[in-house]
Amino acid sequence: MEGEPNMTDSRRSRPAKGPLSKEIIVKTAYELLESEGISGLSMRKIAKVLDTGASSLYVYVKNANELRAYVFDYGLMKVEITNLKNESWKKELFELLHSYFRILFDSPGMSELALMTIPIGPNSLAITEQILHQLNVGGVDAKASAWGVDILLLYAASFAYEQVARKDKGRNCNAVRTSFETLDTVRYPMIVSLKEDMLSGEEERFQWGLDVILQGILHSK
Repeated sequence: MEGEPNMTDSRRSRPAKGPLSKEIIVKTAYELLESEGISGLSMRKIAKVLDTGASSLYVYVKNANELRAYVFDYGLMKVEITNLKNESWKKELFELLHSYFRILFDSPGMSELALMTIPIGPNSLAITEQILHQLNVGGVDAKASAWGVDILLLYAASFAYEQVARKDKGRNCNAVRTSFETLDTVRYPMIVSLKEDMLSGEEERFQWGLDVILQGILHSK
């Protein structure tokens, strides 16, 4: 009828949608993670960006947990895995873990994903493989290496998550410092005497934790 919009012409004027794939879905999800944080990783939001229905995504990923694992692995492609000749195995191990920590800290949502997903992708596996290799070079036995890699990665992830929370949600040390200042010195003498050290350090504290964990791994039986 005259005056009614031509729906056929309207549809034809829209740009054609590109074909869906797991790679496109994961890339789109990662971009949402960077812009919105962990809340951006909903099937509905991803589908909206891709101009499709949420049910279409399940053809390529089984569920939201699997998608999170793929997105986490996608973000880990930025981690620097180097093989520095003539360098000590400890230095290579620590540089890898520092790079891993920095990616989790700098990229919104990555530290949270590190604590809630099971690594299944090639980048995650490459990081694990390199850590196991360095521990093997350092003479760590098989069981200690297998268990130690989990502790090292979990420590880096939890440290990054804590630092991100302080930065993004205002959970800085000022509130804790104020609380410590009002403590009863008779009831809490150790906390009062050590309060400055307890609140000090970031990179230095992270490295200290790595040293402590590695020493424990090296001396485990």
